[in-house]
Amino acid sequence: MITNKNNSYVLIMAGGLGSRFWPKSRNHFPKQFIDILGTGQSLLQMTYERFLKICPKENIYILSNQNYLGLIQEQLDGIAVNNILQEPSRNNTAPCIAYASYKILKQNSNANIVVAPSDHLILKETEFLDKITQALDYTSKNDALVTLGISPTRPDTGYGYINFGKEGVNGVHKVAKFLEKPVLEKAKEYLFSGDYLWNAGIFIWSAKSIQNAFQNYAPEIDTLFTKGNEVYNTDAEADFISENYPKSPNISIDYAILEKADNVFTIPADIGWSDLGTWASLHEISDKDTANNSLSVDHLHLEETQNCIIHLPKGKAAVIKGLEDYIVVDDSKVLLIYPKGNEQEIKPVAAKMVASFGEEYL
Repeated sequence: MITNKNNSYVLIMAGGLGSRFWPKSRNHFPKQFIDILGTGQSLLQMTYERFLKICPKENIYILSNQNYLGLIQEQLDGIAVNNILQEPSRNNTAPCIAYASYKILKQNSNANIVVAPSDHLILKETEFLDKITQALDYTSKNDALVTLGISPTRPDTGYGYINFGKEGVNGVHKVAKFLEKPVLEKAKEYLFSGDYLWNAGIFIWSAKSIQNAFQNYAPEIDTLFTKGNEVYNTDAEADFISENYPKSPNISIDYAILEKADNVFTIPADIGWSDLGTWASLHEISDKDTANNSLSVDHLHLEETQNCIIHLPKGKAAVIKGLEDYIVVDDSKVLLIYPKGNEQEIKPVAAKMVASFGEEYL
């Protein structure tokens, strides 16, 4: 149980492009704003509502590119504009986390912060909230940087891994090492050993602990955002960020802090998690027909087609025959028909489209 919810804050990262979900996820309307699961809510809306059970809405900040301000206000009805931190440039996760954390620390020296992506799926919400509460309790009492580690269910080569010590205290384990996405044989070794977790990019720490970490391991970022201490939470904040944020290095929080710090811990979690990073991951968790096809389409005649994911615009009719393991996505402006097994090529393919035909296709 969180003893003081007013000391708990949440940073929802909502500035990504979701380019592996192209063409459904586009520059003007990325994945986090799409009702990609067909539930009537976008991934951002689902994430926001989940965290309202952790802290008051005044303590939830959306970190996103300034181009998405209107979308966020439209989807999160009643959110205060001051709770939308607008990044003037795309500089990866470390700078935006530093900015938000220093701003919060200026408000509340006892602040405890959760950092979470806006576009992940959590099927076991109760278990998730229990793990977040456990982590917040731990970081409120210890100088620790905590990450939720997802118990792996298969030798997945699309995720980074966390090597952790089996000897934990009350379910909190020391992190030995973060590892990049492995080849299949190495992923099988990780799964078999039981000493590895998936890195979900969900972090918990006190504002003081993350500031100390930036001071020790990323002094360039610390120096830049410490300059704003006199203007955070004032009318001068926006001008300071507009001028200084683009000067920050383009680096992830993993590289800037977590792979260097010696006070990193993990809490293994079985929370029904998926990062929904690719069309195949969406196919895996979606409802399917008897031929294992995942369908989001109003009018469709299928023959001899199996293991496909098919997304078509409302009211569009299609006839498809003879496809197996394919992605079929029509987003009006772009039609994608691509082998599911080659979906890692989609991001560079989208870049080629832009190079050949213009930015309107990204």
